[in-house]
Amino acid sequence: MAEKKKFLLRIDEKIYAALEKWAADDMRSINAQIEFLLNDALKKSGRLPQKADDKDNPTKPNP
Repeated sequence: MAEKKKFLLRIDEKIYAALEKWAADDMRSINAQIEFLLNDALKKSGRLPQKADDKDNPTKPNP
């Protein structure tokens, strides 16, 4: 598993509360929910670099 970068995130209380509820609904931790949302947004915008194994197989659909 790849090493994960740690950093401090300051966030509005109302946003945190909404994320907390959403994460619970999806059975995730708040950290996992934020990572999921960021990953999804990056994929949709085309800003997430492809993994090396995905580059080797261009016919493989992106999840």
